[in-house]
Amino acid sequence: MSTTASLNTHCLPSPLPGPEQEEEQEQPQIYMCVLWYAGLLGITYYDTGDCSVYFMPDMPDNEDLKLLQKVIDEVLPRCIVTSAKQDHNIAKFLTNMGAATGDVDKPEIVLFPNMDFGLEVSKQRILSRQFPFIPSHMTATEKILYLSSIIPFESPLMVRALGGLLKFLDRRRIGVELEDSTIGVPILAFKKFVLMDIVNMDQDTFCVLQIFKSEVHPSVYKLSSGLKEGLSLYGILNRCRCKWGEKLMRLWLMRPTRNLTELNKRLDVIQFFMLAQNHETVLTLQECLKNIKNVPQILRRMNLSHTKVSDWQALYKTVYSAVCLRDTCRSLPSSIELFQTISQVFTDDLHYIASLISKVVDFEGSISENRFTVRPNVDSTIDEKKRKLMGLSDFLTEVARKELETLDNRIPSCCVIYIPLIGFLLSIPRLPTMVDKSDFEIEGLDFMFLSEDKLHYRSARTKELDSILGDLHCEIRDQETLIMHQMQTKILEKSAVLNNVIEYTAHLDVLLALAVMARENSYSRPCFTHRHGIHIKDGRHPLMELCAKTFVPNPVDSGEANGRIKILTGPNSSGKSVYLKMVGLITFMALIGSYVPAAEAEIGAVDGIYTRIHSRESVSVGLSTFMIDLNQVAKAVNNATERSLVLIDEFGKGTNTVDGLSLLVAVLRHWLKQGTQCPQVFVSTNFHSLVQLKLLPDTPLVQYLTMETHQDGDELIFFYQLKEGVSTVSHAANIAALAGVPPKVIARGVEVSELIRNGKPIRRIDHPSKGSQLERCKSLVEKFLCLDLDDPHVDLEKFMSQEVLPSAASIL
Repeated sequence: MSTTASLNTHCLPSPLPGPEQEEEQEQPQIYMCVLWYAGLLGITYYDTGDCSVYFMPDMPDNEDLKLLQKVIDEVLPRCIVTSAKQDHNIAKFLTNMGAATGDVDKPEIVLFPNMDFGLEVSKQRILSRQFPFIPSHMTATEKILYLSSIIPFESPLMVRALGGLLKFLDRRRIGVELEDSTIGVPILAFKKFVLMDIVNMDQDTFCVLQIFKSEVHPSVYKLSSGLKEGLSLYGILNRCRCKWGEKLMRLWLMRPTRNLTELNKRLDVIQFFMLAQNHETVLTLQECLKNIKNVPQILRRMNLSHTKVSDWQALYKTVYSAVCLRDTCRSLPSSIELFQTISQVFTDDLHYIASLISKVVDFEGSISENRFTVRPNVDSTIDEKKRKLMGLSDFLTEVARKELETLDNRIPSCCVIYIPLIGFLLSIPRLPTMVDKSDFEIEGLDFMFLSEDKLHYRSARTKELDSILGDLHCEIRDQETLIMHQMQTKILEKSAVLNNVIEYTAHLDVLLALAVMARENSYSRPCFTHRHGIHIKDGRHPLMELCAKTFVPNPVDSGEANGRIKILTGPNSSGKSVYLKMVGLITFMALIGSYVPAAEAEIGAVDGIYTRIHSRESVSVGLSTFMIDLNQVAKAVNNATERSLVLIDEFGKGTNTVDGLSLLVAVLRHWLKQGTQCPQVFVSTNFHSLVQLKLLPDTPLVQYLTMETHQDGDELIFFYQLKEGVSTVSHAANIAALAGVPPKVIARGVEVSELIRNGKPIRRIDHPSKGSQLERCKSLVEKFLCLDLDDPHVDLEKFMSQEVLPSAASIL
């Protein structure tokens, strides 16, 4: 007999209506459109991760296209679309970029006819497209005004690039390849993308400072899914509770800024959260942030009508938590801009969405049936059909009893069942006499099929039930699906507030994570100044202090006119490289708006960080280690300004000592000629001749520093403390002993070093003495004189090969 699931309905008391399955998302892909004309650059790109189009207003860019290179390095597009009729500069740029990156990472270059990038054609393409975030009731004029408030139509190159991007998306059908042709690529938002006040850093600098560090995941089940973050600055700062916070933190670390207004806004929020009285507020906000789910992915599925039960759960959790965040922020000081912004942009549309979902969606029924179901009293027609469906069990039992009375007496029992899409059927057990299909025929019944020794028939009564009750299951599902589509349309019209939720909760999440890290590790707030210089009191390396039992803090004092070039000497393993990285990391952390590991820090104007610390060797690069070092130094020499920070560690050691020292001196003199316009330079070196031969002029711009050590007998003690002065001894023998080099090898090395230092000849220790050589020569001569050269049996050739030649080789 037919049975149906009962729908127990009740109000949802919390945003946790049931178990939710998190899905692993595919790696987002970027599709970029670029136009460059008359020194202006127009860029737009589509991100499959959040289904948003990002645009950059027309920006000036020189023929070297450095701005375009910066954007490409940051967003890493999978495909670049441009016009087939382009300037030769950008054509050459795209060709060279492919050659530099190699075939594996090379983005696909797609050329469209220039007519596809026409200004009027592009405008028409934008205005005629249907976007789900634009209310459907808007007139054409209202739609133009609405889009004009989002897209800067006064940037013609950007508009043309956007038109070309839309053409590309329609042609490639990104993400909707298998959908009906009437369904377009979902675009859920337009967002502005601007590169301004960005501190210049290349990939080598990110690598040597360990801003990011990817490692192979130790789990065999996740080897194919990618890498995990190793010991890095991002790894220790990332205390974010939601995915979008993690994404924004990575973006901030990729885009250190010199916009002091923005940096101080971030620091104000961190300072507020670090106050002891606000600890409970921090916990409340972090608990809410845990429930912020992948809203762009949900909206994309809504746009494609692929919404799952888990999507409705996730959206409800997100909206509910966003309302809690807004209410909490309204109780916080409005003087902090982020709190005020969240209080304003998290509008009552969130209440509308939450109320709509809670009143319509039956989560328990949806989970049990694994499809969208509505609550009672939402639609009277659905309620009536569900009541009929729930009462079918007793009714069908009575129908089956009446059918049994009309059947052959040999049939012991029967039942009436309901099968969706097929209808009502009479089911009877198969009798032993029913062998062939001809035996299945029963007068007054239409045979349908055999299943599990049960014969299924249509009777007059079942046909009557079909006409009276119809296909209840399908009708209920169709009507509930229609209600779901109506809900999706209403929610998509309110998607602007959901995009604001993702944007500002990500900001809040990142700043909370930075505040937690700062409080746990006693970081301090950096101060910014427009003067040139870096002043740090008791600075610490943020990664090293977590790994070492004790860490000795050190100061940094690089002024505007004095000590702009620091020459750091000292034994190996004394902490020179760690000090250089500490300077770079503290400066970098200040430039992302974070507290820093120091007692005090004053950071001057910095527009770039350049390093030559580690050589990233690779067979694919095709360059020697020293050539890589030269490339890194060349970047600093060619690009560093008086606002830049340059860190150079052991430059010149990869070649001849004299040549390496000469190049280092030449680079430093190049900067010294610039006077007070030279960058802030920190150099560590073991070229003691740099000081002993006075290769640099005596000027206040140069300051000599060393790491303090103490020689206690044969033992070298490191204090890791910075002090003024010069180290004239490398203590290489002590370092070699610590590294486990055999004592005999170390002793010989010290002996040779002293001979070279004193200008004396170096004698081979494996060479025999003159006395022994003389004896061997006498013995050889005596053997030769004993030979009878007239004897035909004497083998003179054998004597030469076995006696003379070996002796001659040892003597010479």
